[in-house]
Amino acid sequence: MTAPDTLELGIICHPTFGGSGVVASELGMALADQGHQVHVFSHVRPFRLPATYPNTHFHEVEVTSYPLFKYPPYTLALATRLAAVCRQRRLDLLHAHYAIPHAISAYLCRQMLASSSPRLVTTLHGTDITLVGLDASFYEMTRFGIMQSDGVTAVSRQLAAQTRERFRISRPVEVIPNFVDTGRFTPRRRDAEERARHAREDDVLVGHMSNFRAVKRVRDVVRVFHGIAHELPARLLMIGDGPELEPARTLVAELGLRERVSFIGTHCDVPSLVAQLDLFLLPSEYESFGLSALEAMACGVPVVCSSAGGLPEVVTEGVTGFLCDVGDTRSMIERSLEILRHPGRRRELGAAARERAEREFPRARVVTMYEAFYRRVLAEA
Repeated sequence: MTAPDTLELGIICHPTFGGSGVVASELGMALADQGHQVHVFSHVRPFRLPATYPNTHFHEVEVTSYPLFKYPPYTLALATRLAAVCRQRRLDLLHAHYAIPHAISAYLCRQMLASSSPRLVTTLHGTDITLVGLDASFYEMTRFGIMQSDGVTAVSRQLAAQTRERFRISRPVEVIPNFVDTGRFTPRRRDAEERARHAREDDVLVGHMSNFRAVKRVRDVVRVFHGIAHELPARLLMIGDGPELEPARTLVAELGLRERVSFIGTHCDVPSLVAQLDLFLLPSEYESFGLSALEAMACGVPVVCSSAGGLPEVVTEGVTGFLCDVGDTRSMIERSLEILRHPGRRRELGAAARERAEREFPRARVVTMYEAFYRRVLAEA
């Protein structure tokens, strides 16, 4: 099968502040910039996807509640919506971000369409493998979704290896890393007006950005900042939202840090805000990649993070930041102070972080990898 120059692509994703939704949205817009027609499917418009963007089409998945169902059947509603759009537009390929439920919905869609069905690529982002997929009630279904895909990618070497081992699969898992738009995420440290909104002139500005799930260990962010603030005039920006937001607020109050910590939420100019930071913290229990760390690096901000999962593939120890054991807040405090007390060292790490982001993870390079993978999958049909 020879693929046309421009493709009709379906991207299925979660709309939340987490990395998978960000990557799916950014990838969709980048593919649209190349002239492809991109159809995005989710139950709410992803927050990184503008209301209007050339060559993109958002398809909201509506789920109707019936007394018969205890929980709304989103997987079935998504499959039905996919099939309807595929019949109308004859999509060439569906790209499911997360095996559960998106790859399963795409599989059901293909079964309904039979001979006219599109090809299916599934990208594994981490928790679909490390948490959801290993739950006994989802394990077989996750493995089935992977095996029924025409192509599978993972965002880091660590995640690809973990997938093959835990799900006992011999099929190839292509490693295509996450990426960053280095034109938008760029150093703007001297934006005095923006910085003054969040910190006084003599403060160092520390930040964290995530979906505030338990795996992000956001209370460790607060504990590390407490150690920093004990030694230096400092402010902390907490960007994002999620279930651990209120526990983090409670800990901030208990430690007497209310005047030093700002909870920004999700509706903000993320690139401009991150560029004002002096240090980025990401002490997660696990990260398949660590997209927020990469976005900070692209802004010339050094990172102190855990050494879990794929983070060592993003952050280079002692060059772009520091890697510490999960939960070792003492070491994270020491490394953070090492950076913040020495402006020259901070600038050196920040410059190296920016250079690595531009060299290894630029948008154009990674989007080209996805395009080549799509065409390979289509050629094998």
